[in-house]
Amino acid sequence: MKRLRASSDGQPGRAYTYRSIRDERRYGLYWYSGVWRVLRPVLVGITALIIVGGLLSSAWRKVSETFIDPPGDTQVVDFSVVSGQSLNRVAHNLENQGLVRSATVFKYYCDFAGLGQKLQPGDYRLSGDMTMAQIADRLTTGDGNPLVRNITLIPGWTVEDFAARLSDDGVIADRNAFLDKCRTGGAFSDYYYIADILAQKNRSQRKYILEGYLAADTYEIYTNASDEDILRKLLSQTERAFPADDQDRAEELGCTMDQILTLASLIEKEAKTADMAKVSAVFHNRLVKGMRLESDVTIHYITGVQRMDLQGDDLAVDSPYNTYRYAGLPPGPICSPSRDAIRAALYPDETFLAEGYLYFCAKDPASGELYFSKSLEEHEQAVAIYAPLWRKWDEERGL
Repeated sequence: MKRLRASSDGQPGRAYTYRSIRDERRYGLYWYSGVWRVLRPVLVGITALIIVGGLLSSAWRKVSETFIDPPGDTQVVDFSVVSGQSLNRVAHNLENQGLVRSATVFKYYCDFAGLGQKLQPGDYRLSGDMTMAQIADRLTTGDGNPLVRNITLIPGWTVEDFAARLSDDGVIADRNAFLDKCRTGGAFSDYYYIADILAQKNRSQRKYILEGYLAADTYEIYTNASDEDILRKLLSQTERAFPADDQDRAEELGCTMDQILTLASLIEKEAKTADMAKVSAVFHNRLVKGMRLESDVTIHYITGVQRMDLQGDDLAVDSPYNTYRYAGLPPGPICSPSRDAIRAALYPDETFLAEGYLYFCAKDPASGELYFSKSLEEHEQAVAIYAPLWRKWDEERGL
């Protein structure tokens, strides 16, 4: 049976059967259901991501609020990192002072960022509104007021060289006051080797009582250390630089600790490490024969002028340190000797000892090499060859 549908203008339209209407509806629903089958899993996935994202965001916010975020207190807190403190101890101190929420998280952060071994001792001003990264950066760059600092005494330096460096670096306030303590030595008589010097009759001839007894090394000192604190730190190291075995060896040579340190100081100034034992042998041979040491470096110590080609006025200086005028060792050390120089003083080159070498002179000053001779005639020939190089060296430096 057919049923007519009127057209829009009132005229008869296309005829539809019930079957055609049903098919049209069915095909229309089929198209919709196809689209839905594609969109449904996408919508479900998006919804799931939104839910999971929300849950993760909430969880992260909770974790961050509990363990990571700054505590939020803007009050400035004084915080100290002491030399030798572990990262674990510093982290717990930060937590205890309310500067981080979790010591464990701060420690893991520093370890992960490679900052665990870079903490700098010092006094810092931190606040609870700083992030962990800001606190870690502050503690590892050391921009606080440090509690400690390093100072270095280089082998061959005199106490005057050392005082000048400490003064230039702002470690000591008064260079002259520091040198006065080195000159008199009275505040350090509790060290047996200083007490021995103070008991000597010729102690007044020494330029500085502590010269040679400040062990060359790098030291960590407190920034508020006094002059006496600094000197005691170095004097205490002298016992380790000159152990009991060395003292036994000095006795075998018929020498005191002071004499060995004095000889070592001359060797330190005269030679590079490779030649130290040979120079020591020359000095030992001359001492045994009662000859003057005639060491240029003792003149340098008196005059302060580092001239290679010594002049008559230099050699004529009337001082017990002038080994061109007075036989034997000078009254005391002329610098802080290295461990190598001390060993050379104790163990001179056996071949040079046995063969009786008595002289040496510099070759080209730039190389630091030495020429060794057994006889005065051979030595004078060497001096004639190399003296022009010494004069040129002096002229280039305006000496």
